[in-house]
Amino acid sequence: MSRSTLVIMKKAIIRKLFVRIALLSYLTMNCIMSAQPKGYNYEESKVPQFELPPLLQTDDLIKINTLKEWQNIRRPEILNHLKNEIYGKNILPLEQIKIKSEVIEQGDFKLGIRKQIKIEFKRGLKKVNLNLTAFFPKHSAKAVPIFVGYNFKGNHTVNFDKNIIVTESWVRSTKGSKNNQASKLDRGIAASRWDLESILARGYGLITAYYGDIDPDYNDGFKNGVHSLLDDNRKPKQNNGGSIDAWAWGLSRIVDYVKTDAVFDGSKIIVIGHSRLGKSALWAGALDDRIAMVISNNSGCGGAAISRRRFGETIKRINTSFPHWFCENYKKYNDNEDACAVDQHSLLSLIAPRPLYVASASEDLWADPLGEFMSLCAVEPVYKLYGYNWDDTWNWRTKKMPKPDQPLLGRMSYHLRSGKHDITSYDWARYLDFADYNFIKAN
Repeated sequence: MSRSTLVIMKKAIIRKLFVRIALLSYLTMNCIMSAQPKGYNYEESKVPQFELPPLLQTDDLIKINTLKEWQNIRRPEILNHLKNEIYGKNILPLEQIKIKSEVIEQGDFKLGIRKQIKIEFKRGLKKVNLNLTAFFPKHSAKAVPIFVGYNFKGNHTVNFDKNIIVTESWVRSTKGSKNNQASKLDRGIAASRWDLESILARGYGLITAYYGDIDPDYNDGFKNGVHSLLDDNRKPKQNNGGSIDAWAWGLSRIVDYVKTDAVFDGSKIIVIGHSRLGKSALWAGALDDRIAMVISNNSGCGGAAISRRRFGETIKRINTSFPHWFCENYKKYNDNEDACAVDQHSLLSLIAPRPLYVASASEDLWADPLGEFMSLCAVEPVYKLYGYNWDDTWNWRTKKMPKPDQPLLGRMSYHLRSGKHDITSYDWARYLDFADYNFIKAN
């Protein structure tokens, strides 16, 4: 071996060591900065070896080679696993629930037009209301594409408009609320998460609803929200859907409404969710192909992040802290991630071929940004069956984790935003670019 070859090899080894040290330093610094829960892994070097369940191979080890085989064989198989082992099967008898929607208020506000809609779900003497607040531009010449997403604290918190009705549903306590009852003092406290000015200026609308209208986010034994419409003597099953499944069900009921309102373009419905609501958005997108695009913002464990990495929040931690989110069968995988027949890339694969955006935040190690990115990369074989791949979308071959604030735009899009677990105007700017690209430029 020549001396020059040895020098080249030595330099390559040094470069690899430098990259590894830099990555570990970056992860460690972010861990300190973001004050993540202690006792969990935030070091890439401690991620165990694992193999992802193949997307294009059946449980019986039969290779999937064509789109028809994917649609008729493997996709239903993956969906069945997700229903039985993670999110649960929906047990709300839609055919027995009477659904009625009515516009209860409409008027101008600072940025455009506001419309408030009540959707009533009734079964026998029981009823539950889902309250929507819609915002859309004035003087639009045609039906507008629409973002649909839940909020965490009530519709009145997404904007300072005094005409938005304060929610009457159970809410988590805030500075302005007491005894789990919302207050007008909380009006606009979440406005920074909903860049209405940019959304409407770009020609889009937004429909938001308080997720607690569908199911209050606490372990109540499924006695409130839409679960209260069920029979009181029902017997729980290990694969009954939990809160995330109910929230996804509610998103589809909003889609039902959008399809009836001529103001909105029912072919251009974009479902978006942050954190636990990002998990719900992904599950809704997997179940409902009327949803044209899906956006997952910092959805983490049980959302976009690979569970087998055991990085940040784990299956055991999420099932312990939020036992009502998933079906009971999911608890079988506490500290037993590799035993599950699917992982979160399996969920993302069901959204193909529709445009999909996964976004992370650099300080949000709890949600495992690298695991979210890896999950998106892993669905490439499925998108290829539909004629899409990375070269078509990002013109990019390496699949390297991008640096913060360097978005990758295409049919499958990704960005790593600088900062913490949140949804910001930076994120919204990227999502609007994503919608423009896929609704306008790519067609």
